[in-house]
Amino acid sequence: MQTRSQKHGLSLIEMLIVVGIIAMLATMVISVASRIDTQAKEKGTESLLALLDSALQEYRDFTGRFPEQIETDSVKAMIHSEYLYGELRAIPVSQKILERIDATVIKNQYSPPGVPLAQTAPELYDPWGTVLDYRYVPGDHFPLVVSAGPDKTFGTADDITNR
Repeated sequence: MQTRSQKHGLSLIEMLIVVGIIAMLATMVISVASRIDTQAKEKGTESLLALLDSALQEYRDFTGRFPEQIETDSVKAMIHSEYLYGELRAIPVSQKILERIDATVIKNQYSPPGVPLAQTAPELYDPWGTVLDYRYVPGDHFPLVVSAGPDKTFGTADDITNR
C-alpha cells in the first residue's frame, strides 16, 4: 500500500496575494506618513509666521511703523526676506523674538563658508526650504508674510500667510 505524502507550502498564487497585500499596506503607510509630514510642516510654518507677527508688532511699537516693502514681485522674495530679517534684528525686542525661531529656517545661501550667520544678511525659510516673502505697503493694516507652501510656488492655493 502506497501512501501519498502531502507537501505543505505556499503556491505561487498565494505568494502573489501576500506580496500584493504587503504592497498595499506599504502604500497606505507611506501616504499617511506623507500627509502627517505635510501637516507638521504647515503647523511649523504657522508657528513661524506667528512669531514673525509678534516681532513685527514689537518693531512697530518701537519705531512707530512697519518695515516698508512696497515691491510685491515674489521673484524677489529672497531680497524681501533679507530686508525683513535685517530690520527685525535691528530692534532689540524684535531680535529677542527672532531668537526663538528655529535656527534651521534662518539661512544665507550665498555667504562664504565659515562666515558667522550674524555677519551676513540671512533669509527666513519655510520648512519646505523656500524663502518667505515679505510685503508691506504703507497704508496696509498689517504686513503680509507668505510661505509658498508644499508646492514651493508663490501665488497658488496652498500658500500659507500670516493673514
